[in-house]
Amino acid sequence: MRVPLDGLPDRVTIYEVGPRDGLQNEKTIVPAEVKAEFVTRLADAGLRTIETTSFVHPKWVPQLADAEELLGALPPSPGVRRPVLVPNERGLERALRNGVTEIAIFGSATESFARRNLNRTVDESIAMFAPVVERALAEGLWVRAYVSMACGDPWEGDVPIDQVVRVATRMMDLGCAQLSIGDTIGVGTPGQVTALIEALVAAGIGVDRLAVHFHDTYGQALANTLAALRAGVTTVDASAGGIGGCPFAESATGNLATEDLVWMLHGLGIDTGVDLDALAATSRWMAERLGRPSPSRVVEALSPKEQ
Repeated sequence: MRVPLDGLPDRVTIYEVGPRDGLQNEKTIVPAEVKAEFVTRLADAGLRTIETTSFVHPKWVPQLADAEELLGALPPSPGVRRPVLVPNERGLERALRNGVTEIAIFGSATESFARRNLNRTVDESIAMFAPVVERALAEGLWVRAYVSMACGDPWEGDVPIDQVVRVATRMMDLGCAQLSIGDTIGVGTPGQVTALIEALVAAGIGVDRLAVHFHDTYGQALANTLAALRAGVTTVDASAGGIGGCPFAESATGNLATEDLVWMLHGLGIDTGVDLDALAATSRWMAERLGRPSPSRVVEALSPKEQ
């Protein structure tokens, strides 16, 4: 049944991160042709924004070493956005050579994770991003900023909201169009999420420029998403089948499953443009290639049962 609640948006944009954030933590290398089919199947299921890969050095994330090959294998898909993650100027150069039109940069709200993920302090990482964003904007690219560890850090513990806001505003001041707030280790709860969004808006970042990125380590991803929707957010990151984690933070488990998100949104009468059955079938297909069941509860519920 579809039963709307007051104060929620009519439509939500799902920013699909399965091909990049979902697969990056997989130990078994997935062939580029399988990744290309994954992206194509996701688009066929109705997803219109699919973060496809990352131009990171293959030493750090071997799974994404085939970025050029993957992009070359993808057929044209009008109306489908395919942003890629770009860590530095070398990554941007590679992205531009491959015809990318949308990129994302990935920062941290904490010093500990900045050093582990980027081998830099927070200040040094923002200085590294500045010329990347400047050139990307000059080339006409759309730029998203991620701020990770926004709700907690495995090395530093609680992360003060004002600390997240300071980092977020500095990254947005570079000229980014969208900010994705990441609960990388999945420790956030709805009150914290609400307070964080309110603080970001008070700092001058319009709620229409915010997105949320929740991991489901403690089973809070959907509750936190609902809190974000009530606060006015209309872009939600999710990973098909719930795959993913973070290679630089072992306590980060799977992302919010796109199917679980779609089930909740459709039940609330919120339009996503996604065919849930087709999406679940795609996640089952990918789970077979990864050699394990999908962690998504909705994928499991919709899977054919053996007689």
